[in-house]
Amino acid sequence: MTDYSADLRLDGERYELLHVLVDGESVEVRKYEATYVALPIAMSKEQPSRGVPPSGEPDAGVGFALKDPNAYHKLHIYIPVCSSPVTKPRPIILQVWNNGWFASGPHDMVFDGSNYSSTGDGDFVGKILSEGFILVSAGARSRGALSADDRFVGKAPAAVVDTKAAIRFLRLNRDVIAGNTDRIVITGTSGGGALSAIVAASGNAPDYFPYLRKLGAAGFAPDGTSILTDDVFATIAYCPITDLGNADAAYEWQFGSYRTPQNTVGGTLTTSATEASAALAQSYPDYVASLGLKLEGRTLTAQTLDALLLAEVAREAERMHATGKPIPPLGGMFTLGNDRELANDWLSFEEGGKAEIDRNAFLRFVTSCEKLKIVPAFDATGNTGDAGLRGENSLFGTDSQRYSNFTPYGWDNNEVAGDHSGIDDTGMTFAEVLAAPASLLATQLRLINPIALLKSGEADIAPYWYVRHGMIDRDTAFAVILVLYVALKNAKSVHDVNFRLAWLKPHAGNYDVQEAFAWLLEKLERTKSA
Repeated sequence: MTDYSADLRLDGERYELLHVLVDGESVEVRKYEATYVALPIAMSKEQPSRGVPPSGEPDAGVGFALKDPNAYHKLHIYIPVCSSPVTKPRPIILQVWNNGWFASGPHDMVFDGSNYSSTGDGDFVGKILSEGFILVSAGARSRGALSADDRFVGKAPAAVVDTKAAIRFLRLNRDVIAGNTDRIVITGTSGGGALSAIVAASGNAPDYFPYLRKLGAAGFAPDGTSILTDDVFATIAYCPITDLGNADAAYEWQFGSYRTPQNTVGGTLTTSATEASAALAQSYPDYVASLGLKLEGRTLTAQTLDALLLAEVAREAERMHATGKPIPPLGGMFTLGNDRELANDWLSFEEGGKAEIDRNAFLRFVTSCEKLKIVPAFDATGNTGDAGLRGENSLFGTDSQRYSNFTPYGWDNNEVAGDHSGIDDTGMTFAEVLAAPASLLATQLRLINPIALLKSGEADIAPYWYVRHGMIDRDTAFAVILVLYVALKNAKSVHDVNFRLAWLKPHAGNYDVQEAFAWLLEKLERTKSA
């Protein structure tokens, strides 16, 4: 096979020089743009599904015009020009997007003439530039990506493959960007948080090599062996939407008994949706037990997972209480569409500051802050009366399929004829599909599930993890995030997991920049001699 290294060399003299202010001080930033694979997939100019377009291109909410046919295989590199000589390569912060698991081009992160701050909790770019770190914004295919020859080329594990190719490109060009490619930190939110977690859990895993070689990624010798790496040093992952194959069951197990027509998207609960919720909820405890994870020396179960949720909520409440700042009453802070105030009936403090959490009241509170997703939350297309393209099922199937169900319930209850998904069209149950030789669906599910990757022992897992999920985030179940946390604690090569259910935060990211960077700087300092 061909070695594409020469084709992927970055020209160090071809950059745009930007001038910005950071904390009132003038900083020059070199911006490089590059296509990070030698064989990028040309994309259709008209992308049919909602996504996150490259900077400067309009997003109408349901589709957009793609000006650059190679946009999803591009990255932007921002290098602050330091006034004093740089004596050691600088860490690289790799920002990925793919919110909602949609395809995304790179974003323009640093605008000429902008004013940034390193001292606030919301200015991620300002903090990176103030530290002199290198910032990289990478695009990646994912659901909704349509090629010029009308193929759905964003199917799993495309986003993971593309991000790994971007990392290999950075390592190939380490001399030009003068970055410490042994200290790459990947970060993202929601689908980008999931992508960050998967890449961090799958460093150098050979199952991705055939996909990488097909794109002409850097770092493969003529005999096909890998001569570059795609592992990362750390991840800062916000509200990662992971473990998709089990996320529907987790969602109903956690939230299903608190559903009402009023707190569910669409304002109705059909009989089929109610029955689906109950069936999904019932299946989740067996899945948790099957993982064989340990929590404080005991096998993780649905019961101990439930106790862990309460412990983490209490820990976060106690952390806030210990600051000495008054914890505001929750009544009136959050409202539904009918403007009903939500009361603090779930949190109290004993003498000494110990928090007491009323489980049912807490989950009622969370499910009142924002409406719950439909049933099923992630694999609804083709079942429970929903024929629209809903949830993440456009991530799965062949590149000629608009979507494929990817869970036992979604597949075995598919009721749309002719979609090539479900037992109704294939004559095969979900279990039979997964057990088939070279099962595409089984491969797709495994290669985008950090839990499976962490347990496999076949990858170079990032040693440092910073994971946040908002305390009122209902975009996925708390159980999904907590299982990831426990799996990380069980992984021997993971040195540190900094995890919190962030105080009263919704589905969001980059709200704690100072804390995240204090953690990262401490890890970099600890390992600076490496």
